[in-house]
Amino acid sequence: MSERAGPLRRLVVRLLSVDSDETDAVVDAAPPLPARETFRRFWPYTRGLRGWLVPVILLSLLEPLVAAAELWLFKIVVDEVLVPRDLSAFLWIAPTYVGLIVLSGIIGFADDMISAYVSERFMVALRADTFRHVQGLSPGFFERRRLGDVLARLTEDVDTVETLLLSGLADVLYYVLQLGVFLGLLFYLRWDLTLLAMVIVPLFWCSARHFARLTKEASRERTRRSGSLSAVAEESLGNVTLVQAYNRQVWEQDRFQRENLGQFRATMASTRIRAVYQPLVELIEVCGGLAVMGLGTWKLAQGQLTLGGLLVFLALIGKLYTPVRGLSHLGPAFFSAAASAERIAELLDQRPQVHEAPDARRTGRARGEVEFDGVSFRYPDTSRWALSEVSFRVGRGETLALVGASGAGKSTAAKLLLRFYDPDQGAVRLDGTDLRELVLSDVRDNVAVVLQETLVLHGTVRENIAYGRPDATDAEIVEAARAADADEFIRLLPEGYDTVVGQRGRMLSGGQRQRLAIARAMVRDAPVLLLDEPTTGLDAQSGHRIMAPLRRLMSGRTTIVISHNLLTVRDATRIVVLDHGRVVESGTHDELFLRGGAYTQLHRLQAASPPQTGQTGIPPNGAVLS
Repeated sequence: MSERAGPLRRLVVRLLSVDSDETDAVVDAAPPLPARETFRRFWPYTRGLRGWLVPVILLSLLEPLVAAAELWLFKIVVDEVLVPRDLSAFLWIAPTYVGLIVLSGIIGFADDMISAYVSERFMVALRADTFRHVQGLSPGFFERRRLGDVLARLTEDVDTVETLLLSGLADVLYYVLQLGVFLGLLFYLRWDLTLLAMVIVPLFWCSARHFARLTKEASRERTRRSGSLSAVAEESLGNVTLVQAYNRQVWEQDRFQRENLGQFRATMASTRIRAVYQPLVELIEVCGGLAVMGLGTWKLAQGQLTLGGLLVFLALIGKLYTPVRGLSHLGPAFFSAAASAERIAELLDQRPQVHEAPDARRTGRARGEVEFDGVSFRYPDTSRWALSEVSFRVGRGETLALVGASGAGKSTAAKLLLRFYDPDQGAVRLDGTDLRELVLSDVRDNVAVVLQETLVLHGTVRENIAYGRPDATDAEIVEAARAADADEFIRLLPEGYDTVVGQRGRMLSGGQRQRLAIARAMVRDAPVLLLDEPTTGLDAQSGHRIMAPLRRLMSGRTTIVISHNLLTVRDATRIVVLDHGRVVESGTHDELFLRGGAYTQLHRLQAASPPQTGQTGIPPNGAVLS
């Protein structure tokens, strides 16, 4: 910062500075976006609403005309009723004034309703499109971003962008029309007094321009800190069980307070700017009014102006300064909205890691043959290969197990099969066709998943099972629950299938949540089944309890099992051993064990370790538990 910078600007910088003992920013600031680019990006969301601009313009013109007519009636009352003390004119002035008040109320009501409708429809469109875009981003995006910050952009920032595009522009239009009407009337009354009143307008403009630059810095920091605050709160409250179990409440409170104070400093910076700016504007306005009042009083004494004319002129000056002051305040408001627009634009600029080809083919229900052909992949912004030249094939109805130590690349293979990412080299094929040549939704429709982290939504049991196939009938949902050995415990719940299971299914036990996940996979009835450590974390009894449901789920489906527990994969059709992203061995359990290689070494290491919770073996017909 230059030593020549103004004291207020230096104060803003100090207020926004981060204490030396604070950690790195939770949420980074969005890149700046030029005003022209901002309007280019967001103006299309007004499509379908632009026809309402005509009545908005008409109402914006009628409102100052009615206000001017009311003031003109006041002039007539003073000059023709009060000064001569003649009540005859009052008989038509009174009902006219009442009519103008009623008309003003009708105009105000119509303006408020139309403005609210246009604004809310704009926010609905922008928020829906932003949410749709975020839903289409690859899981890698959410692994790198704070969910709370994303939520803040979808809510608070979208509301603020509306100010920039619609409410703000409507205010500009309204103020400009007000200026035109009142200036015209003022020039009609006394052109010389009007010119004197207009001398202060450049002062309004210069002060607004100076303070807007300061507001821009504070607004960007305030919106960033708002996102950081939401991110910390969401992360802490979403993991409240972990926080309390490890007695980390004080640490989380300190982390929240750091962001809370950061937002406080940014808000105080904006407040101090306004606190200085507001009285300055009022001082300029008073000086202009006093100058006009002085010259007007002199002209009244000289007989060049009537008392009613002077009073109406002074009232019109007040009306004139209102839009001038309003326009000067819009600059800081626009900069605040522009900061939110930058955050939304950055979100919309994010692109998924996978793209559907323009000529992608529909596949319908697949046979279920899966092949990895020379697949190599590394995650974005990393140099290490997560998978390197991995090849294997699993035929229809077969079971293939991917085993290896943590970090070997097993879960990466699952992400490629679901096409969360595309391989950098090689191809993943379904029924002999590269997944990149197929419609993305078709690829995922052909895969059912049961994951290590059992994902249960806040909703009813019925809704959670039907999440696998939304068009499933009640009979199919119940049949899937029975096949998953879940129907019995579901009917014991307070509302049966209509019981709300709570956030992340916390009203259910781990085994119940997993059986719910199996029922969801059952009702999906996909030809390919992906099991990613489906029983890890379950006790032995719960692990054994879901053996039969898993056996029924796997029957007749191509199954890929991801497991680091070798006791769960003995009876797989083929076992592929991964080590640091490479296939080091492949074969049946007996073949690999006789070779005495990596699989045998892993097996001996696990045999020497205490049994893990939930360890169970693959049933003889090929069903897998881990």
